Amino acid sequence: MDPQALALAHRVIWIGFVLATVFGAVAARTDFCALGAVYDALKLKRWGRMRAYFLAIAIAVIGANLLDLSGTVDLARSIYPVAQLHWLSNLVGGLLFGIGMVYAMGCAHRSLVRVGGGSLRALVILLVMGISGYMTLRGLFGQWRVSYLDPVSIDLTQYGIGGQDLASLFAGTLGFDHYQLQALFTVIVAGGFLFFVFRDRNFVRDSRNMLGGVGVGLLVVAAWYVTGHLAFYNDGLETHYLTGGAGHPGSYTFVAPVARTLEWLMLYTDASMKISFGIVSALGVVFGSFLWSQYSRTFRWEGFRSVADLRNALLAGVFMGFGGVTGMGCTIGQGITGVSTLAVGSMITLAGILLGAVLMYRVPVWWAVYRMNREDLWEDVLTLMKR
Repeated sequence: MDPQALALAHRVIWIGFVLATVFGAVAARTDFCALGAVYDALKLKRWGRMRAYFLAIAIAVIGANLLDLSGTVDLARSIYPVAQLHWLSNLVGGLLFGIGMVYAMGCAHRSLVRVGGGSLRALVILLVMGISGYMTLRGLFGQWRVSYLDPVSIDLTQYGIGGQDLASLFAGTLGFDHYQLQALFTVIVAGGFLFFVFRDRNFVRDSRNMLGGVGVGLLVVAAWYVTGHLAFYNDGLETHYLTGGAGHPGSYTFVAPVARTLEWLMLYTDASMKISFGIVSALGVVFGSFLWSQYSRTFRWEGFRSVADLRNALLAGVFMGFGGVTGMGCTIGQGITGVSTLAVGSMITLAGILLGAVLMYRVPVWWAVYRMNREDLWEDVLTLMKR
């Protein structure tokens, strides 16, 4: 790599670390968490954190598509709006990730935030998630994914469609102008989320959740700008994105980067190993959370309460690692970053994540009611038989 490109790559990595540090501090300060949002809505009937999560999605959708429409960032070069729609992988990965994050009591970025606050439990979850994620990328779990899930997909190019984003889908099938449709769907999708968010007029006075939603949404957009514009480099022969990873623009996602972080730490002396935007994003979130915990004096060492708690943490890591890589992202990586590209696969993964979490909270209740009703039924039957 020539000196100019190397200097640019270093600048991208440092900017990425600084932005991720801010991300970690904001997430820790506001308790921003998709699982927490689901829990609050189902158990407490409070929708503040869910509105904060949807606000972040809306801001990311508007910001990312404005960058694309202005020619600043080419979202089509990212991994999300590709023409191969792996709908089964998206759905199964999302469901398993949603189940896993309930066991973990938080999603991937929330575990990084908790590590910064002193949680050894979250550290174990991240280690297992990283191993499971790497096994899904290149190991045993990856063989299952490639053999049984990824082949069940739709090749949109066979229908003359160049991508799975909403604009490409409708432009290819109905013959409308792509950019006009992109602007239209940006308004529709972001407007739908914003309508839900601000239906509650009291939400604007909820400073904590407002800060979380606006802060995370803007940081996702900023990461798109860094990786899709600042990292853009042309050596006169071809175009490169100097993100230190796969060489494409992107924004925050935390499952595969945790796996890559473990790989980078274990093979640090290997000259082929390079620190990437994803790796510094994961490290930056931990550092930002740590800084906030020191400033707010909330840093506390946290361990496991019981053997059952350890078991749940191990299960959480396995499910989140496999699900996050299979579904190509987490509540941030697909739920915000992926959805910001208007990719259908990202929306399927997000739906799967939320469904998996809801089922984990609801099924035990349904099962308890079923058992209770069944026992009452048998008591009635026995009473009738005795008569």
